[in-house]
Amino acid sequence: MNIGEAARLSGVSAKMVRHYESLGLLPRVSRSDSGYRQYSAAEVHTLRFIKRSRDLGFSIAEITELVSLWHNRRRASANVRKIAQRHVDDLAGRIAAMQAMQRTLEGLIRCCQGDERPDCPILDDLAGQLGSDA
Repeated sequence: MNIGEAARLSGVSAKMVRHYESLGLLPRVSRSDSGYRQYSAAEVHTLRFIKRSRDLGFSIAEITELVSLWHNRRRASANVRKIAQRHVDDLAGRIAAMQAMQRTLEGLIRCCQGDERPDCPILDDLAGQLGSDA
């Protein structure tokens, strides 16, 4: 099948298919006599794997490891678990940081009168004129 069909079946754009191929996430695919890429069901399956991994927020480096492990039938599931656990830990840290940002902004919003006066604790904080314990 051509790249458009592979893209449609996998839910990945043709541009991203080419990108994933250039990164080595997909093996070099065969080409037709006229030079067009020809994808098999196996490559589409790999593209779906990559898409699902991206949907879960894995980095390209992590996906590279996961694809390699997926294709290695002698893999240890412990290696896959380590990658997933690192990703969960990273997500937890990012969520905690975002929750701290949310609390800070909510505190600044509570301090802002939101009226016609020019005084604004939100702008003062952004300008570094308030303490960071808002």
